[in-house]
Amino acid sequence: MRFGWRTICGPVLTLAIALLATLLDRHALTLAPLFVCIVALAASLSGFASALGSATIAVIGTALLSLGDRSTAGMTATDLAQLALLALTTGGTAAITGLMRERLLAAFAAERHNHASAARLSAALDQVDIGIVLLDAETRAEFINRAFRHYFALPDEKADQKPPFIALMYHGRDTDAFDLPEDELGLFIARRMEMVRIGDATPINIALRNGEVLRFVCTALPDGGRMLSYTPVTDLVRRTDAPARADYYRSLRDPQGRKLIRYLRVAE
Repeated sequence: MRFGWRTICGPVLTLAIALLATLLDRHALTLAPLFVCIVALAASLSGFASALGSATIAVIGTALLSLGDRSTAGMTATDLAQLALLALTTGGTAAITGLMRERLLAAFAAERHNHASAARLSAALDQVDIGIVLLDAETRAEFINRAFRHYFALPDEKADQKPPFIALMYHGRDTDAFDLPEDELGLFIARRMEMVRIGDATPINIALRNGEVLRFVCTALPDGGRMLSYTPVTDLVRRTDAPARADYYRSLRDPQGRKLIRYLRVAE
């Protein structure tokens, strides 16, 4: 327990109230609700130890004031019962409030740790060349790393708005990112949406207009979300092409030769 104003606040305030009751000639037991509130305040500010100190001062001060109010020695059974009730009430308040404070601080510490871990993970995923998109159960993007934004020319302001997956697909269509004939784009998007919906983990290659090839994999997560990965496999795919037909396949990338795009798909 750290010693500071939070630690001594409760005991000092309890002692001040007891002394004030003496000066005003008030019966200490009438201040029992105020003592309970002070104990709860001490527990919330500094924890169980400070609250227990406040409770002890409240009980001892009440007992001394009760003895001082009587002309005869000793305390009646009623006074003892009230004093015991005060001790139980302040002690219980100190224990319960102190425990709640400890649990709340532990929850805050865990939240800070999780936030820091998530920030480090996010920074690490921004350094890899694999495009990563994390979707929630409603297929809305919760995280989009730098590689994906680069591959599909996705502006930061749009990515930070947590767009749904269908919006990301339409962005790729609108920016002409996919190396597909226009009449095949609708079916391509529909199939990708279905894969994400059912969590189909079958890897597929996606050719981009700039010549890159990405291997797309959808992974179902335990919370119902999805992790989408776009791994660059351009060099791997190109090495499987027949060297003798390299010039032919490159010629198929001419936008004017879109009718031959199916041959390029076979090669890739």
